[in-house]
Amino acid sequence: MAVLAFESSAHTLGVGIVSDGKVLANVRSMYPITDKGIVPTKVADFHSSHIASSIRRAFRDSGLSIEEIDAIGYTKGPGIGPCLSVGNIAARALALKYGKPVIPVNHSVAHIEITKHIYGFSDPLAVYVSGGNSQILGMEEKPRHYRIYGETLDIGIGNMLDGFARLAGLSPAWGSTVARAAEGGRYISMPYTTKGMDFAFTGLLTYAEKMLSGHSISDVAFSLQETAFSMVCEAAERALLLTGRDSIVLSGGVAQSSRLKEMLSSTCEDHGISFGVAPNEYNADNGAMIALVTEKMLRSGSRFDVASCGVDQKYRIDRVKITW
Repeated sequence: MAVLAFESSAHTLGVGIVSDGKVLANVRSMYPITDKGIVPTKVADFHSSHIASSIRRAFRDSGLSIEEIDAIGYTKGPGIGPCLSVGNIAARALALKYGKPVIPVNHSVAHIEITKHIYGFSDPLAVYVSGGNSQILGMEEKPRHYRIYGETLDIGIGNMLDGFARLAGLSPAWGSTVARAAEGGRYISMPYTTKGMDFAFTGLLTYAEKMLSGHSISDVAFSLQETAFSMVCEAAERALLLTGRDSIVLSGGVAQSSRLKEMLSSTCEDHGISFGVAPNEYNADNGAMIALVTEKMLRSGSRFDVASCGVDQKYRIDRVKITW
């Protein structure tokens, strides 16, 4: 079995091909982000202009042809509407032209599932941290779905880091730039907002902006990271003790942070459990993770009418019925 899938939820266009759980192609093109952020329609135009060449490259990398593909998947959501529509249109067009099933995939599920797949974990606690989402989750039965034990009460941790980068005049305005700015920094006490297994980041961002006028960017960036990551780790540890799971996976774009990996790995060591985080290629938005879930859904019997397959910018992970 082999599947083709598209990821286009935000600034990255991904085209992936997976066969029997093995990634054969994972092509990515990323819209260039500046300190001004992104304009959704411009990003969608970028995706549209790159999708044909990305498909050709994916087939070249995989050594397969469209005739050998059993289904075509795409990111249904959550994400940015105009961007999501590019992958949706491409998937439906190819499905109709070549008579293939089309499978809509939840972006958040895909991030978690590819990390579980790499490590062979069956029932880990999932710490999902990306631009638009920050959640602590675990699989629950009857019905089988991801239950959210805790999540951000306002903005995603990735958006918070990107927002700080813009306020501080860092370029490109994203988390890895903040991480570089934090090198050598010293800690400044900052607002720490957790409620049970939930957390909030807007107050922290506002405070960090004020601190820029009287402290070095290095000190503020370091303190912002340490505080935000500590909040996530505390919530994860609380969920771990509540659920009694034997492993944690860290997934999503912010999972590329070396410091967050270090902190959460330390938490796992303290409790004598396993820790898994995918290579950065699979934590950044990518088509392979969508293809992997497409294949899982196809094998489990999921089928959809092409005409009814749309996008949902607010497609919650806890609404997804896990069929595999």
